Parts: sequence; C-alpha cells; structure tokens
Amino acid sequence: MIILGVVLLVVGLVAGIPVLVTIGGILLVIGVILWILGTMGRAVGGRKHYY
Repeated sequence: MIILGVVLLVVGLVAGIPVLVTIGGILLVIGVILWILGTMGRAVGGRKHYY
C-alpha cells in the first residue's frame, strides 16, 4: 500500500492530475499507519504483522 501510494503520488505530480495526488497521499498515510501498528505488535486485520 505504501508503494502504491508513492507511485500514484509521483504519477499525479508528474502528470498534473490532482486526484491521483490526493489518492496517493491518502494511501501513503494509511500504509504508514498500518505499518507502524504492525511493528508495535498490535494485530492489524487479524494479523500480527502487516506486510
């Protein structure tokens, strides 16, 4: 999810499409939050680790 967010963010910035920048930013933030929760040992979506 983090990689997809970064890709959409870059494509949106290069192509000048604000919708892709917004979606990419949201996916990036959600991915980072899930990654942090997974590394803290909290179960995310029924899994101990989020990859």
